[in-house]
Amino acid sequence: MIIVGVGTGPKMLTQEARDVINQARLIYGSERAIDLVRDHIFPGSSVKVIEDYGKLASLPEVAVVLSTGDPMLSGLGYLKGRVIPGISSMQVACARLKVSLLKVVPITVHGRSLDMTAIAFELRRERCVFLLTDDSTDLEGLCRYLESQGLQRAVVSLTDLGYPEEKIARGSTASPPQAPGLSCVLIGEF
Repeated sequence: MIIVGVGTGPKMLTQEARDVINQARLIYGSERAIDLVRDHIFPGSSVKVIEDYGKLASLPEVAVVLSTGDPMLSGLGYLKGRVIPGISSMQVACARLKVSLLKVVPITVHGRSLDMTAIAFELRRERCVFLLTDDSTDLEGLCRYLESQGLQRAVVSLTDLGYPEEKIARGSTASPPQAPGLSCVLIGEF
């Protein structure tokens, strides 16, 4: 199996990923991932929307599995098989904000619990924290906690990265921006 990162938005597909997708005859992906690469799929290829992520490990060796962003950043890189990297939301967020990736620690809270002490720990180490969030993420609660710990920092929410409707909202731990749906949030001194 080959796991292919399709980038975080339109026009963010690498040439290597294009080549693999074009040669694939059996492709699995989310609707969003398939939409991002539709123009590069060979006519007649079998394309299937992933309905049960638990069954991906049992796909045949010839399958190509599409992963939005980069498979190794909260993606499908855990699957056995070759990984073709993609342009991640963290890369795009850091480029938009001109923040060195060397300063950033990624933490995903999308579908996971929010570990406020881990985030505070990284901020105390003078790192920026990159969060992958969803509607259940309590960003305001996190910011109140950070303020109570003396960790006043800039907070930036980035949504729809790479799409025409991309939005960057700036705030601080004292007054955090909204982070609707699946968002990227960068917290730190930058």
